[in-house]
This record gives sequence, structure tokens and C-alpha cells, in this order.
Amino acid sequence: MAALICISKPFPHGARARASTEAPPFRIFEPPQAEESSVPSELELADPDFYRIGYARSMRAYGVEFREGPNGFGAYASRDVEPLRRARMIMEIPLELMLTISQKLPWMFFPDIIPIGHPIFDIINSTNPETDWDLRLACLLLYAFDVEGNFWQLYGDFLPDADECTSLLLAQKEDLLELQDPELALKIDEQHHRALEFWEKNWHSAAPLKIKRLAHDPERFIWALSIVQSRAIQMKIRVGALVQNANMLVPYADMLNHSFQPNCFLHWRFKDRMLEVMINAGQRISKGDEMTINYMSGQKNNMFMERYGFSSPTNPWDVINFSGKSMIHLDSFLSVFNISGLPNEFYHNRHLANGQDDNFVDGAVLAAARTLPVWSDGDMPMVPSAERKAARELQEECHQMLSEFHTTSDQDLQILESNQEASRTREAAIKYRLHRKLFLGKVIQALEIYQDRILF
Repeated sequence: MAALICISKPFPHGARARASTEAPPFRIFEPPQAEESSVPSELELADPDFYRIGYARSMRAYGVEFREGPNGFGAYASRDVEPLRRARMIMEIPLELMLTISQKLPWMFFPDIIPIGHPIFDIINSTNPETDWDLRLACLLLYAFDVEGNFWQLYGDFLPDADECTSLLLAQKEDLLELQDPELALKIDEQHHRALEFWEKNWHSAAPLKIKRLAHDPERFIWALSIVQSRAIQMKIRVGALVQNANMLVPYADMLNHSFQPNCFLHWRFKDRMLEVMINAGQRISKGDEMTINYMSGQKNNMFMERYGFSSPTNPWDVINFSGKSMIHLDSFLSVFNISGLPNEFYHNRHLANGQDDNFVDGAVLAAARTLPVWSDGDMPMVPSAERKAARELQEECHQMLSEFHTTSDQDLQILESNQEASRTREAAIKYRLHRKLFLGKVIQALEIYQDRILF
């Protein structure tokens, strides 16, 4: 089995420029020789159309293909995968292709592409070690684009441009108003000013040409910062005897989309400095299923929106801030929806479900179990009439929260359907407020079912 994915034509990414199909003169871009692979024979090498970039060590993918889906580009299974008792590898990306910088001083880069004395290191060294990881990685990304023969000069053609990216750092002020969340809009505005001030401080008129050409205007730097915030991962890596926490941009793995119930995870293989994408042990995957990872665990939608530019109506960690004194019985509510586990590990117990809850119970209902005001006392049984009264009062508060929005869910859907030419950031902002309303609506429905089946 050939070990390198090597394709003869590029894969288009929207309106992005296409990678050259002619063999570059640099040795680093020459295709390596095929090697024997230890991957099980039942998995085929992926065959995406944008791999002809070639390197000293190749990226390898097994049983996956890359294509555009409802959430943008993603990785999909190219064949059925039966569950195994051990995690199974589907991608391996060598350290040489990544951009990494240590999270703490002294700053260390793998690979170390910055020559001694280059002024970009002084800019990186001027950042706050505690808070400015994204500024440092953005500088490193811009520098990689400027290094002759660097891998990221070609891979950059497959990164979304400013018009395709949903990061709110690239949003106009009127787009932020569409969030209908003043607190989140203020945080994004502060992030934008932070990036602008950093650019003005370091890309001033007296800056050397080798710095100026990295980001001629603030829009270029803010775009790089948005790419870093939405695609970087944090991981503990080991290189030789050195173990450190690093902020990393990992090509190809950054194509994996998010899921709250992912079928894959990332693993660092220290013996040969590879990042592996692994299928969860016991996971059954059908041909065409999307391969996903969990970007952040335990975070609300506003955090996903701030960092990645997307939200979900079924985020199991979203919350509703109730202000009243009404409470429902926790154990009774969980039993109605066959929810099991501790509060931090709630899940729908489908083995005990009778079938009619399977389509209703999702992350929103799990979030409701965490966020609803509840009481629990093993020595005091719940009183159905009191529970119904409390559930109705909680529903009324949810309706009150919905009434405070400037638009309804139906109006938001109509806006999205009628305005197909809206910017990606405006579309993401409208979806954010829509998802909030859908979540509130789901909680209202859950409380309605709870009242009907309180003695179920």
C-alpha cells in the first residue's frame, strides 16, 4: 500500500487561488518514495484532490476523503469502519508541516523556521506570555507565508479568505448588532481593537521591510489572527526529551469539524513526532459519515461564537439564567427523559428509552437538565401539583426571555432564507440568536412533556 497521498490536480476551495500542479523546483516539495505502512489493510488511503504539495515527510490519511459539506470543508469516511476494541488511526501529520510555539517562556518553535536576529521574534517576545498566544501564532503564520519554499505558502491556498471565514473578528459593527447579545458584541469589539493596536504598534512606518511585507494592512493581520483562533489547538507534545504545552496549527487536521458527540480525537505520537487523528474505540462509522472532534468541552455557545464563529441549538453545555424561585425535582425530571450520569456527564440512556424520546432528547434537553433550577431530597417525595406549578413558572420565564429579542425564530429563518447574499459573519450572527431561541423553545417543550408525564 502506498504511504503518500499524491494527487495530480488541486482541490478548489470556493474562490481561493489554486495550488500549482507543476512540480516545484524545491527539494522539499519533491514527492517522497513510497513506504510500507503498518495500517490495517482494510483501510484504503484517502484520495483528496489537494495533496500534491509533497514534503520531506508526508502527511498520510487512511479511509477518509475531504470534501465540502454543510459546515464547510470536512473529512468524511470513504468506506464503512467496523468498531474495534482499540482506537484506529486515520491521519498522521508530521511535526515538520505544523506551526507550533510553546505556551510559556522561553519561546520555542517546532520546526524552528525563524532565523536568529529576525525582527519577528522581537515582536513575538513583546507579547504578554499569559494572554497573547493567538497574537504570537498569528505572527508565526504570517512569517511562514513569507518563507521561500515553506509548506504553508501552498497550504494557505486552502485556508478560507476573509469573505469565507465566519470569525467575528472580521465582522462589521452592524453584523455584531445582529447577535442581539450586547455582552458578546462588546467582547468581540474589544478583541478587534486589541488586534488593531498590536498591528499599529509593530507595523508602523519605521518598521523594516521584512516586517511590513508580512501584513501591509491591518486587515491582513486580523485575518491571520482569525485563522489562528478558529483553527489552532493546544496540546502537550514531546520532542526528544523535551515535554511542553504548545499552541499548534496542524494542517489537514484543521479540516475536521466540531461535534458534541465526536467520533475522533487527536493524539501525539512522540516516538516520531506525529499528530494522529484517531477513531474512538468501539465506534462504528458508515461510508460518507463525517469525521469530527470536540473543539472545546463544557463551553457555552457564546464561547464557541467568540472563538470559532459558530453556535449550536443543541449545545449540551449552554445555560439559561433563571431569576425566579421556582424549582423542579431533579430525579423526576431526569427519569422522564431517561437521562443518566452525574451532572457533568449527563447522557440520554437509550437502552432504557421507550422509543418516543429518542428523537426529542438531544444536547438541548441535557443542557436543560443542567441549567434548570432543581431540588432533590431522597427523603421527601415530589408533589405532582407543585412540580407542574414550578414547571409552568419556568416556562413563563423562558417566554419572557424570548419576548426580549427583537425578532422571532420564524423571522430569523425568513431573513436567512431571503438574504442569500449576506456575509458569512452576518449569517453566523443571525444563526447565533436563532439558536438561542431554539434552545429556549426546546426547554419550554421539555417542561411541557415533564408536566404531562410527571408520574411516568
